[in-house]
Amino acid sequence: MSAFEKTTLSNGLRVVTAPMPAAKSVACFVMLAAGSRYETKDTNGIAHFAEHMFFKGTENRPTAKDIASEIDSIGGEFNAFTGKEYTGYYVKCAAEHRDVALDVLVDMLRHSKFDAEEIDREKGVIIEEMNMYIDTPRDYLEGVYDELLYGDQPLGWDIIGTKETIRAATRDTFLGYLDRWYRAPRIVAGIAGDVGDDAVQRLEELLGDVDAGTPEDPSPVVWEQSEPRVKVHAKASDQAHIRIGVHSYPLEHPDRYNLALLATVLGGGMSSRLFTEVRERRGLAYYIYGYNQGYTDTGTLFAQGGVDINRIDEAVKTIVTEFARIADEPVAQDELEKARSFAKGRLILSLEDPKGMILFGLRNEVLENKLREPDDVLAGYDSVTVEDVQRVARDIVREDKLNLAVIGPFEDAERFESLLALSA
Repeated sequence: MSAFEKTTLSNGLRVVTAPMPAAKSVACFVMLAAGSRYETKDTNGIAHFAEHMFFKGTENRPTAKDIASEIDSIGGEFNAFTGKEYTGYYVKCAAEHRDVALDVLVDMLRHSKFDAEEIDREKGVIIEEMNMYIDTPRDYLEGVYDELLYGDQPLGWDIIGTKETIRAATRDTFLGYLDRWYRAPRIVAGIAGDVGDDAVQRLEELLGDVDAGTPEDPSPVVWEQSEPRVKVHAKASDQAHIRIGVHSYPLEHPDRYNLALLATVLGGGMSSRLFTEVRERRGLAYYIYGYNQGYTDTGTLFAQGGVDINRIDEAVKTIVTEFARIADEPVAQDELEKARSFAKGRLILSLEDPKGMILFGLRNEVLENKLREPDDVLAGYDSVTVEDVQRVARDIVREDKLNLAVIGPFEDAERFESLLALSA
Protein backbone atom coordinates (compact mmCIF):
# COMPACT_ATOMS: atom_id res chain seq x y z
CA MET A 1 0.00 0.00 0.00
CA SER A 2 1.36 3.42 -0.96
CA ALA A 3 2.24 5.84 1.81
CA PHE A 4 1.49 8.83 -0.45
CA GLU A 5 -1.22 10.00 -2.79
CA LYS A 6 -0.51 12.65 -5.43
CA THR A 7 -2.91 14.90 -7.29
CA THR A 8 -1.97 17.48 -9.91
CA LEU A 9 -4.26 20.50 -10.09
CA SER A 10 -5.22 22.09 -13.40
CA ASN A 11 -2.53 24.77 -13.06
CA GLY A 12 0.25 22.19 -12.54
CA LEU A 13 0.50 22.61 -8.77
CA ARG A 14 0.91 19.24 -7.09
CA VAL A 15 -0.73 18.04 -3.87
CA VAL A 16 0.80 15.17 -1.88
CA THR A 17 -1.08 13.59 1.01
CA ALA A 18 0.06 10.95 3.47
CA PRO A 19 -2.85 9.63 5.56
CA MET A 20 -1.71 8.21 8.90
CA PRO A 21 -4.76 6.60 10.57
CA ALA A 22 -3.32 6.60 14.08
CA ALA A 23 -2.40 10.31 14.03
CA LYS A 24 -4.47 12.95 15.77
CA SER A 25 -2.43 15.82 14.34
CA VAL A 26 -1.76 17.13 10.87
CA ALA A 27 1.32 18.65 9.23
CA CYS A 28 0.51 21.12 6.47
CA PHE A 29 3.35 22.12 4.14
CA VAL A 30 3.98 24.18 1.07
CA MET A 31 7.35 23.43 -0.52
CA LEU A 32 8.84 25.02 -3.61
CA ALA A 33 11.57 24.11 -6.04
CA ALA A 34 13.17 27.47 -5.40
CA GLY A 35 16.04 28.26 -3.05
CA SER A 36 19.30 30.16 -3.02
CA ARG A 37 20.45 28.35 -6.15
CA TYR A 38 17.78 30.30 -8.04
CA GLU A 39 19.31 33.67 -7.21
CA THR A 40 21.60 36.00 -9.10
CA LYS A 41 24.75 37.55 -7.68
CA ASP A 42 22.84 40.76 -6.94
CA THR A 43 19.94 38.98 -5.24
CA ASN A 44 21.94 36.42 -3.22
CA GLY A 45 20.11 35.88 0.06
CA ILE A 46 16.67 36.92 -1.19
CA ALA A 47 15.16 33.41 -0.91
CA HIS A 48 16.00 33.29 2.79
CA PHE A 49 15.06 36.95 3.31
CA ALA A 50 11.66 36.30 1.68
CA GLU A 51 11.12 33.42 4.09
CA HIS A 52 11.38 35.95 6.94
CA MET A 53 9.08 38.45 5.24
CA PHE A 54 6.24 35.98 4.72
CA PHE A 55 5.72 36.03 8.49
CA LYS A 56 5.50 39.84 8.72
CA GLY A 57 1.90 40.45 7.78
CA THR A 58 -0.74 40.02 5.07
CA GLU A 59 -3.75 42.01 3.98
CA ASN A 60 -5.98 39.79 6.15
CA ARG A 61 -3.54 39.51 9.06
CA PRO A 62 -1.68 42.84 8.99
CA THR A 63 1.09 42.14 11.50
CA ALA A 64 3.45 39.36 12.51
CA LYS A 65 1.62 39.22 15.84
CA ASP A 66 -1.70 38.64 14.08
CA ILE A 67 -0.26 35.64 12.24
CA ALA A 68 1.46 34.22 15.31
CA SER A 69 -1.62 34.73 17.51
CA GLU A 70 -3.83 32.75 15.15
CA ILE A 71 -1.45 29.78 15.14
CA ASP A 72 -0.95 30.06 18.92
CA SER A 73 -4.73 30.03 19.39
CA ILE A 74 -4.89 26.52 17.92
CA GLY A 75 -1.81 25.29 19.79
CA GLY A 76 0.09 24.90 16.57
CA GLU A 77 3.72 25.29 15.58
CA PHE A 78 4.86 26.98 12.41
CA ASN A 79 8.16 27.71 10.77
CA ALA A 80 10.03 27.75 7.48
CA PHE A 81 13.39 26.77 6.04
CA THR A 82 15.47 27.72 3.01
CA GLY A 83 17.90 25.42 1.24
CA LYS A 84 19.87 25.76 -1.95
CA GLU A 85 17.29 23.94 -4.06
CA TYR A 86 14.04 24.23 -2.13
CA THR A 87 12.13 26.34 0.39
CA GLY A 88 9.46 25.07 2.77
CA TYR A 89 6.76 26.53 5.00
CA TYR A 90 4.64 24.57 7.45
CA VAL A 91 2.09 24.53 10.22
CA LYS A 92 1.61 21.51 12.47
CA CYS A 93 -1.46 21.34 14.67
CA ALA A 94 -4.32 19.19 15.95
CA ALA A 95 -6.25 17.71 13.02
CA GLU A 96 -9.44 19.58 13.90
CA HIS A 97 -7.69 22.87 13.06
CA ARG A 98 -6.38 21.80 9.66
CA ASP A 99 -8.34 24.42 7.71
CA VAL A 100 -7.09 27.24 9.92
CA ALA A 101 -3.52 26.07 9.38
CA LEU A 102 -3.96 25.90 5.61
CA ASP A 103 -5.67 29.28 5.47
CA VAL A 104 -2.88 31.01 7.40
CA LEU A 105 -0.16 29.24 5.45
CA VAL A 106 -1.57 30.11 2.03
CA ASP A 107 -2.44 33.64 3.11
CA MET A 108 1.19 34.22 4.10
CA LEU A 109 2.51 32.92 0.79
CA ARG A 110 0.00 34.62 -1.46
CA HIS A 111 -0.89 37.87 0.27
CA SER A 112 2.15 39.06 2.21
CA LYS A 113 2.51 42.84 2.06
CA PHE A 114 6.31 43.13 1.85
CA ASP A 115 5.98 46.50 3.52
CA ALA A 116 9.02 48.70 2.85
CA GLU A 117 9.39 49.69 6.52
CA GLU A 118 9.21 46.04 7.60
CA ILE A 119 11.82 45.12 5.00
CA ASP A 120 14.21 47.76 6.28
CA ARG A 121 13.63 46.69 9.88
CA GLU A 122 14.17 43.02 9.04
CA LYS A 123 17.48 43.79 7.34
CA GLY A 124 18.93 44.33 10.80
CA VAL A 125 17.60 40.96 11.93
CA ILE A 126 19.15 39.21 8.91
CA ILE A 127 22.49 40.95 9.44
CA GLU A 128 22.53 39.78 13.06
CA GLU A 129 21.62 36.25 11.96
CA MET A 130 24.53 36.49 9.53
CA ASN A 131 26.87 37.63 12.33
CA MET A 132 25.74 34.68 14.44
CA TYR A 133 26.37 32.35 11.49
CA ILE A 134 29.85 33.77 10.90
CA ASP A 135 30.66 33.45 14.61
CA THR A 136 29.62 29.77 14.64
CA PRO A 137 32.45 27.95 12.84
CA ARG A 138 30.70 24.59 12.87
CA ASP A 139 27.95 26.10 10.70
CA TYR A 140 29.99 28.63 8.73
CA LEU A 141 32.34 25.87 7.54
CA GLU A 142 29.67 24.66 5.13
CA GLY A 143 29.88 27.93 3.22
CA VAL A 144 33.67 27.85 3.12
CA TYR A 145 33.58 24.30 1.78
CA ASP A 146 30.88 25.01 -0.81
CA GLU A 147 32.81 28.00 -2.11
CA LEU A 148 35.87 25.77 -2.45
CA LEU A 149 33.90 23.15 -4.40
CA TYR A 150 31.74 25.33 -6.62
CA GLY A 151 33.33 28.78 -6.67
CA ASP A 152 31.46 31.86 -7.83
CA GLN A 153 28.14 30.31 -8.84
CA PRO A 154 24.90 29.86 -6.88
CA LEU A 155 25.82 26.53 -5.22
CA GLY A 156 29.01 28.19 -4.01
CA TRP A 157 27.25 31.15 -2.40
CA ASP A 158 25.93 31.30 1.17
CA ILE A 159 22.18 30.82 1.49
CA ILE A 160 21.96 33.83 3.80
CA GLY A 161 23.58 36.12 1.22
CA THR A 162 25.99 38.96 1.92
CA LYS A 163 25.58 42.11 3.95
CA GLU A 164 25.75 44.11 0.72
CA THR A 165 22.95 42.20 -1.02
CA ILE A 166 20.75 42.24 2.07
CA ARG A 167 21.16 45.99 2.56
CA ALA A 168 20.41 46.58 -1.13
CA ALA A 169 17.18 44.55 -1.19
CA THR A 170 13.96 46.44 -1.95
CA ARG A 171 10.32 45.48 -2.28
CA ASP A 172 10.85 45.09 -6.01
CA THR A 173 13.70 42.62 -5.36
CA PHE A 174 11.30 40.33 -3.49
CA LEU A 175 8.47 40.69 -5.98
CA GLY A 176 10.78 40.01 -8.93
CA TYR A 177 12.13 36.82 -7.34
CA LEU A 178 8.69 35.55 -6.34
CA ASP A 179 7.15 36.38 -9.70
CA ARG A 180 9.86 34.39 -11.46
CA TRP A 181 10.00 31.28 -9.26
CA TYR A 182 6.89 31.03 -7.06
CA ARG A 183 4.81 29.50 -9.85
CA ALA A 184 2.34 26.62 -9.71
CA PRO A 185 4.48 23.93 -11.40
CA ARG A 186 7.27 24.58 -8.89
CA ILE A 187 4.95 24.30 -5.86
CA VAL A 188 4.00 21.14 -3.99
CA ALA A 189 1.51 21.30 -1.14
CA GLY A 190 1.59 18.46 1.34
CA ILE A 191 -0.54 17.21 4.23
CA ALA A 192 0.22 14.24 6.46
CA GLY A 193 -1.45 12.76 9.52
CA ASP A 194 -5.22 12.91 9.98
CA VAL A 195 -5.59 14.42 6.51
CA GLY A 196 -9.38 14.44 6.16
CA ASP A 197 -11.50 13.49 3.17
CA ASP A 198 -11.59 16.90 1.47
CA ALA A 199 -7.91 17.92 1.65
CA VAL A 200 -7.35 18.09 -2.11
CA GLN A 201 -10.60 20.00 -2.64
CA ARG A 202 -9.59 22.52 0.01
CA LEU A 203 -6.17 23.04 -1.57
CA GLU A 204 -7.78 23.44 -4.99
CA GLU A 205 -9.85 26.28 -3.52
CA LEU A 206 -6.79 27.91 -1.97
CA LEU A 207 -4.14 27.33 -4.65
CA GLY A 208 -5.94 26.31 -7.85
CA ASP A 209 -5.61 29.78 -9.36
CA VAL A 210 -1.88 30.27 -8.77
CA ASP A 211 -0.34 31.36 -12.08
CA ALA A 212 1.51 28.59 -13.94
CA GLY A 213 4.04 31.04 -15.37
CA THR A 214 6.73 30.05 -17.86
CA PRO A 215 8.72 26.88 -17.09
CA GLU A 216 12.30 27.74 -16.14
CA ASP A 217 15.24 26.03 -14.47
CA PRO A 218 18.37 27.34 -12.76
CA SER A 219 21.72 27.18 -14.54
CA PRO A 220 23.46 23.79 -14.23
CA VAL A 221 26.43 23.59 -11.90
CA VAL A 222 29.87 23.70 -13.49
CA TRP A 223 33.01 22.42 -11.80
CA GLU A 224 36.36 20.91 -12.68
CA GLN A 225 39.22 19.74 -10.51
CA SER A 226 42.56 18.16 -11.32
CA GLU A 227 44.43 18.45 -8.01
CA PRO A 228 43.71 18.54 -4.27
CA ARG A 229 42.52 21.94 -3.01
CA VAL A 230 42.58 23.72 0.34
CA LYS A 231 40.70 26.81 1.56
CA VAL A 232 41.43 28.39 4.94
CA HIS A 233 39.21 30.89 6.72
CA ALA A 234 41.45 32.46 9.36
CA LYS A 235 39.71 32.93 12.71
CA ALA A 236 41.09 33.16 16.23
CA SER A 237 39.74 30.17 18.11
CA ASP A 238 40.60 27.39 20.53
CA GLN A 239 39.35 24.71 18.14
CA ALA A 240 39.74 24.16 14.41
CA HIS A 241 36.85 23.00 12.26
CA ILE A 242 37.67 20.97 9.17
CA ARG A 243 35.68 19.49 6.32
CA ILE A 244 37.34 17.05 3.94
CA GLY A 245 35.49 15.73 0.94
CA VAL A 246 35.21 14.77 -2.69
CA HIS A 247 32.67 15.34 -5.45
CA SER A 248 30.12 12.53 -5.57
CA TYR A 249 26.82 11.89 -7.40
CA PRO A 250 23.54 13.72 -8.09
CA LEU A 251 20.39 12.71 -6.23
CA GLU A 252 19.00 10.36 -8.86
CA HIS A 253 22.24 8.56 -9.64
CA PRO A 254 21.85 4.75 -9.97
CA ASP A 255 24.38 4.29 -7.15
CA ARG A 256 22.49 6.49 -4.69
CA TYR A 257 21.92 3.70 -2.15
CA ASN A 258 25.46 2.36 -2.47
CA LEU A 259 26.74 5.88 -1.81
CA ALA A 260 24.41 6.33 1.16
CA LEU A 261 25.73 3.21 2.87
CA LEU A 262 29.30 4.18 2.02
CA ALA A 263 28.72 7.47 3.86
CA THR A 264 27.16 5.57 6.76
CA VAL A 265 30.13 3.21 7.11
CA LEU A 266 32.46 6.17 6.99
CA GLY A 267 30.73 8.52 9.40
CA GLY A 268 27.18 7.61 10.37
CA GLY A 269 26.70 7.15 14.09
CA MET A 270 28.93 6.63 17.11
CA SER A 271 30.35 3.32 15.94
CA SER A 272 31.33 4.54 12.46
CA ARG A 273 34.91 4.44 11.27
CA LEU A 274 35.49 8.18 11.67
CA PHE A 275 33.98 8.39 15.15
CA THR A 276 35.90 5.33 16.30
CA GLU A 277 39.27 6.37 14.88
CA VAL A 278 39.21 10.16 15.24
CA ARG A 279 37.42 10.54 18.57
CA GLU A 280 37.55 7.26 20.48
CA ARG A 281 41.03 5.98 19.62
CA ARG A 282 42.93 9.22 19.13
CA GLY A 283 40.94 11.83 21.08
CA LEU A 284 41.32 14.35 18.26
CA ALA A 285 37.76 15.69 18.14
CA TYR A 286 34.58 16.13 20.13
CA TYR A 287 32.34 15.87 17.09
CA ILE A 288 33.09 14.05 13.84
CA TYR A 289 30.78 12.68 11.18
CA GLY A 290 30.55 11.78 7.51
CA TYR A 291 27.72 12.62 5.12
CA ASN A 292 26.78 12.68 1.46
CA GLN A 293 25.05 15.86 0.29
CA GLY A 294 23.17 15.31 -2.95
CA TYR A 295 21.84 17.97 -5.29
CA THR A 296 19.87 17.56 -8.52
CA ASP A 297 23.00 17.64 -10.69
CA THR A 298 25.95 17.10 -8.37
CA GLY A 299 26.90 15.95 -4.87
CA THR A 300 29.69 15.69 -2.33
CA LEU A 301 30.81 13.08 0.19
CA PHE A 302 32.56 14.71 3.14
CA ALA A 303 33.76 14.32 6.71
CA GLN A 304 33.56 17.17 9.22
CA GLY A 305 34.92 17.58 12.71
CA GLY A 306 35.98 20.06 15.38
CA VAL A 307 39.58 19.24 16.25
CA ASP A 308 42.47 20.24 18.52
CA ILE A 309 44.31 23.11 16.78
CA ASN A 310 47.64 21.67 17.94
CA ARG A 311 46.86 18.28 16.41
CA ILE A 312 45.09 19.39 13.25
CA ASP A 313 47.69 17.78 11.00
CA GLU A 314 47.11 14.41 12.65
CA ALA A 315 43.35 14.86 12.37
CA VAL A 316 43.53 15.65 8.65
CA LYS A 317 45.86 12.71 7.98
CA THR A 318 43.61 10.36 9.95
CA ILE A 319 40.48 11.37 8.05
CA VAL A 320 42.26 11.14 4.69
CA THR A 321 43.51 7.68 5.68
CA GLU A 322 39.93 6.57 6.35
CA PHE A 323 38.89 7.83 2.92
CA ALA A 324 41.75 5.87 1.35
CA ARG A 325 40.98 2.71 3.35
CA ILE A 326 37.33 2.57 2.33
CA ALA A 327 38.41 2.71 -1.32
CA ASP A 328 41.32 0.27 -1.00
CA GLU A 329 39.77 -2.42 1.19
CA PRO A 330 36.36 -4.11 0.87
CA VAL A 331 34.01 -3.32 3.75
CA ALA A 332 33.47 -6.37 5.96
CA GLN A 333 30.05 -7.97 5.51
CA ASP A 334 29.11 -7.50 9.17
CA GLU A 335 30.08 -3.82 8.98
CA LEU A 336 27.91 -3.37 5.91
CA GLU A 337 25.00 -5.08 7.66
CA LYS A 338 25.37 -2.72 10.61
CA ALA A 339 25.38 0.29 8.27
CA ARG A 340 22.35 -1.07 6.43
CA SER A 341 20.40 -1.50 9.67
CA PHE A 342 21.48 1.97 10.85
CA ALA A 343 20.27 3.66 7.64
CA LYS A 344 16.99 1.75 7.60
CA GLY A 345 16.36 2.40 11.26
CA ARG A 346 16.96 6.13 10.96
CA LEU A 347 14.58 6.33 8.01
CA ILE A 348 11.84 4.42 9.85
CA LEU A 349 12.21 6.64 12.94
CA SER A 350 11.97 9.79 10.81
CA LEU A 351 8.64 8.64 9.36
CA GLU A 352 6.95 8.05 12.71
CA ASP A 353 5.35 11.48 12.85
CA PRO A 354 3.35 13.42 10.22
CA LYS A 355 5.99 16.12 9.79
CA GLY A 356 8.74 13.63 9.03
CA MET A 357 6.51 11.63 6.72
CA ILE A 358 5.43 14.55 4.55
CA LEU A 359 8.94 16.00 4.46
CA PHE A 360 10.18 12.71 3.04
CA GLY A 361 7.56 12.78 0.30
CA LEU A 362 7.88 16.46 -0.53
CA ARG A 363 11.68 16.48 -0.85
CA ASN A 364 11.46 13.72 -3.42
CA GLU A 365 8.60 15.29 -5.33
CA VAL A 366 10.12 18.78 -5.35
CA LEU A 367 13.68 17.77 -6.23
CA GLU A 368 13.06 14.72 -8.41
CA ASN A 369 9.53 15.34 -9.71
CA LYS A 370 8.41 11.94 -8.46
CA LEU A 371 7.46 10.23 -5.25
CA ARG A 372 9.57 7.51 -3.71
CA GLU A 373 7.87 5.18 -1.32
CA PRO A 374 9.67 4.40 1.96
CA ASP A 375 9.56 0.71 1.07
CA ASP A 376 11.44 1.46 -2.15
CA VAL A 377 14.22 3.13 -0.19
CA LEU A 378 14.40 0.26 2.27
CA ALA A 379 14.62 -2.16 -0.67
CA GLY A 380 17.36 0.00 -2.16
CA TYR A 381 19.39 -0.32 1.02
CA ASP A 382 18.79 -4.07 1.04
CA SER A 383 20.23 -4.39 -2.47
CA VAL A 384 23.66 -2.91 -1.60
CA THR A 385 26.60 -5.34 -1.63
CA VAL A 386 30.17 -5.14 -0.41
CA GLU A 387 31.29 -4.94 -4.03
CA ASP A 388 28.94 -2.02 -4.69
CA VAL A 389 30.36 0.01 -1.83
CA GLN A 390 33.96 -0.50 -2.88
CA ARG A 391 33.21 0.20 -6.55
CA VAL A 392 31.61 3.54 -5.66
CA ALA A 393 34.39 4.41 -3.22
CA ARG A 394 37.04 3.75 -5.86
CA ASP A 395 35.15 5.89 -8.34
CA ILE A 396 34.80 9.02 -6.21
CA VAL A 397 37.61 8.87 -3.62
CA ARG A 398 40.53 10.11 -5.68
CA GLU A 399 43.44 12.23 -4.54
CA ASP A 400 43.02 14.76 -7.35
CA LYS A 401 39.42 15.35 -6.22
CA LEU A 402 40.12 15.89 -2.49
CA ASN A 403 39.06 19.18 -0.90
CA LEU A 404 39.87 20.55 2.56
CA ALA A 405 38.15 23.54 4.15
CA VAL A 406 39.54 24.84 7.46
CA ILE A 407 38.37 27.43 9.97
CA GLY A 408 40.89 28.24 12.66
CA PRO A 409 43.93 30.34 13.63
CA PHE A 410 45.82 29.62 10.42
CA GLU A 411 46.85 31.82 7.52
CA ASP A 412 48.69 29.50 5.15
CA ALA A 413 46.66 27.04 3.08
CA GLU A 414 49.78 25.52 1.54
CA ARG A 415 50.82 23.97 4.84
CA PHE A 416 47.84 21.58 4.56
CA GLU A 417 48.30 20.55 0.93
CA SER A 418 50.85 17.84 1.61
CA LEU A 419 48.40 16.18 4.04
CA LEU A 420 45.93 15.38 1.26
CA ALA A 421 47.82 12.36 -0.02
CA LEU A 422 45.81 9.15 -0.17
CA SER A 423 48.99 7.04 -0.14
CA ALA A 424 51.63 7.53 2.50
